[in-house]
Amino acid sequence: MRVAVIGLGLIGGSMVKTLREIGFADQVIGVDQSKAHQELAIDLGFVDECMSLESAVKNVELIIVATPVDTISSIVASVLDLVEDQIVIDVGSTKAEIIEQISTHPKRASYVATHPMAGTEYSGPHAAISGLFTNKFVVICNHQDSDPGKFELVRSMYEQMGMKLLFQEAEAHDTHVAYVSHISHISSFALAITVLNKEEDEDRIFELASTGFSSTVRLAKSSPATWVPIFEQNRDNVLEVLDEHISVLSDFRSSLINKNYKKFHDMVCEANKIKKILK
Repeated sequence: MRVAVIGLGLIGGSMVKTLREIGFADQVIGVDQSKAHQELAIDLGFVDECMSLESAVKNVELIIVATPVDTISSIVASVLDLVEDQIVIDVGSTKAEIIEQISTHPKRASYVATHPMAGTEYSGPHAAISGLFTNKFVVICNHQDSDPGKFELVRSMYEQMGMKLLFQEAEAHDTHVAYVSHISHISSFALAITVLNKEEDEDRIFELASTGFSSTVRLAKSSPATWVPIFEQNRDNVLEVLDEHISVLSDFRSSLINKNYKKFHDMVCEANKIKKILK
């Protein structure tokens, strides 16, 4: 299988690195606007060479679009204009707007919408790692609109990567990821800003930072080039979740103001129920 990856960052790089290791990809062609990223991806060995988008599409059987979500729909449309019998997938964190924008393309059936639920706070070719996807979930959206044979190949690919599959409609996917992923990043960004503002007055505050603090703000290291487009595309769902989150924070605050430690205790116990879900 010859594979092209458009976007040589964490997810795209880690995917083709994995596909090489499991013997799924015999040749990998990279596509990226950054010359530095192209050279680095070749040096790191997860692509064999880099080409223009047009040349890459003509020379492979599978095209992976792994760019920021605000560019995915236009890139997928451009790739679909060029394909004959190739398979096109994307790995974006939002799905409804992307799928809607290419829904009327005459080669829509060649496209499979996917979201591997994996990642780190790092970005760029250096961030690509082995084992990123093992035992993680991948969501395939609106698969009934994809060619059955192409869908089955993509499904098999993810299974060979060691991923667990979920099938959802795009709107449901975007609602769910707002709760389990997108709000976590906003919370981490907000906490980092809060502490950094305090650090201006108390420059030794980070000497007291424990592993708990580090794990809580880990996501604040994430790239704005990746995450701002995600918040933009999933704005309505993120706002709904953010309103709920602010309401809960307000309840914690009110409990402290009113010295209602019984309610505070009950809320912490309620939060502890997450242990039954996340081991």
